[in-house]
Amino acid sequence: MRKIRVEDAVGTILCHDLTRIVKGEMKGAQFRKGYRIQSADIPMLLSMGKEHLYVWEVQPGMLHENDAAERLVSLCRNEHMLETEIREGKIELSAACDGLFQVDIERLDAVNAIDEIMIATRHHNSPVQTGDKLTGMRVIPLIIDENKLMQAEKAAGTAPILSLTPYKLKRAGIVTTGSEVAKGLIKDTFTPVIRQKLACYGIEAPLHIIVDDQKDHIVEAIQRIRAEKVDLVLCTGGMSVDPDDNTPAAIRDSGAEIVTYGAPVLPGAMFLLGYFADGVPIAGLPGCVMYAKATIFDLALPRIAAGIRMSKMDFIRMGNGGLCLACPDCHYPICPFGKGS
Repeated sequence: MRKIRVEDAVGTILCHDLTRIVKGEMKGAQFRKGYRIQSADIPMLLSMGKEHLYVWEVQPGMLHENDAAERLVSLCRNEHMLETEIREGKIELSAACDGLFQVDIERLDAVNAIDEIMIATRHHNSPVQTGDKLTGMRVIPLIIDENKLMQAEKAAGTAPILSLTPYKLKRAGIVTTGSEVAKGLIKDTFTPVIRQKLACYGIEAPLHIIVDDQKDHIVEAIQRIRAEKVDLVLCTGGMSVDPDDNTPAAIRDSGAEIVTYGAPVLPGAMFLLGYFADGVPIAGLPGCVMYAKATIFDLALPRIAAGIRMSKMDFIRMGNGGLCLACPDCHYPICPFGKGS
């Protein structure tokens, strides 16, 4: 590119968008990259404060910001993301479906460590809805050495840095444990909360069994739910350390492989997650899920709903950011809770 006086620019081709700002009226590109300047444009350009322009001159080994942004998109995008048109050298990706947004943080850091390149994203493991903005990317200068893009491509590898996985689970069964509920001494106020949370991810819970605290009865209820071919089993109550709290042992005796019983998250330290041999997850939910706005269940459920198998390390990593601050006005998930995981 070369620098030229506006008055001398007639017939030349712009190599970047020119933004016009009129307070209360507009902020956007008055002239787009690739536009050939006309004599009638000179007064407008001068009124925009443009006394000089950069016009396009192709140089081997250099990339324009728009071409570089397209190269960055190819490092990030998977099939469930939509691309915006390029504006002022920047491209954004949005969600084409509801699902779980994930970031390969190590590879993202490796790309962002390359000078003059940037990719900004939502947090890893964020639940998103169709149309939500996921990421934006651009290079810093107007023209960049192509070698830097080649470095970025090498650092990113062959798989997309970002992924959006649609929610897969559709049907859940709930086992409510507790002799006080089974005998009708208190009302079950837990199940409505669970159904409401599940509905956010497109999961219905038509199957519901209430049992007392006897371990054998809980195991039997889990097996009855399993016989209905559900995608997810949830057990509420009996998750603490009292003598009558037999739910964790019952989940283990039902045949599930336990991934974790306990996690470094408050509220929700007594959470349990396991998987059956056919891959169906089963979770034991502590009482806090019933009354707290945001708990470990809210952190784990998007991943479970997307059919992504969780590991012990996934829960270990939740300690960083796993403390809910119990704000008087809860803004979860637009808050720090769980953002370190």
